[in-house]
Amino acid sequence: MTIYYSEDHEWISVDGNVGTVGITNYAQNALGDIVFVEVPEVGDDFAKGDEVAVVESVKAASEIYSPVGGKITETNGELEDNAALVNSSPDGDGWFFKINISDSGELEGLMDADGYKTFIAGLE
Repeated sequence: MTIYYSEDHEWISVDGNVGTVGITNYAQNALGDIVFVEVPEVGDDFAKGDEVAVVESVKAASEIYSPVGGKITETNGELEDNAALVNSSPDGDGWFFKINISDSGELEGLMDADGYKTFIAGLE
C-alpha cells in the first residue's frame, strides 16, 4: 500500500486501483475540533481536484478535494455520528471515502511522505 499527499492536505492510500482518502494530521490540527463531516454519495464520479466532502470545525468549514479522479465506492459512515474520529485518527479510522481511481497517472502529481513533510515545514 502506497500513501500520497496533496498540497490541500489530503492523503490517499492506494491499494490496487482503490484509494482511501482522508485529511492529514496537519490539516485536522489546523481545523481544531471537528464537529461535522459531509461525505459524498457512493457511485458519484469526481475529477481530480473536485470538491468531494466538507468538514466543519469549531473554527471554520473546509472543503475536501479529491486527489484523483474516479467513482466513490465507499464512505465512512462512522463520521456521521462521530466526526471527532478525524481529530483522533486522521490517518486511520477518520478516513472519508474510497474511490476507484480512473487514471493512476494522476498519482504522479502528488507527494510522498518526505515530500509532504518538506512542504508543511515550508508553511510554518
